[in-house]
Amino acid sequence: MDVRKAAMLIAAILICQIIGNIGTLFTYPALAGWYSALHKPSFNPPDWVFGPVWLILYTLMGISLYLAWSSPKRIKSSDRYLIPFWIQLLLNPLWSFLFFGLRSPLYGLIGIAALWITIMITIIRFSRISRNAALLLVPYIFWVSFAIVLNFYVWKLN
Repeated sequence: MDVRKAAMLIAAILICQIIGNIGTLFTYPALAGWYSALHKPSFNPPDWVFGPVWLILYTLMGISLYLAWSSPKRIKSSDRYLIPFWIQLLLNPLWSFLFFGLRSPLYGLIGIAALWITIMITIIRFSRISRNAALLLVPYIFWVSFAIVLNFYVWKLN
């Protein structure tokens, strides 16, 4: 891998990590008080699980972005393949704001549903330019699918 490609890969991962971690600005202040007092389903993972999972998922998103960004098929067509990726990346911290910042499981549920849809669109679009870029997003959509179920039960139980 040449220096330019390595720089693109590192930039893609850093972009995803930085934007993704914006959500922690809303999450951490609400954890000890508001969130800990909520009724949660029995299958809710311990809080410590979420950090490492998101670290891995944002890294996979960054690699996926790099593969799509550098795909010869994308270069021959246009950047329209990347638009859903950028939208889902921005919707991710928005969910944290809606759920934790506004302390609204209902708004969080609406936000995470929009996130899931844009992830699916991203996977479909990426599959047309890089199969590997699309496959790297599969753990992400599985995790967000699980998060929708958690979010729904938190809303229902509270």
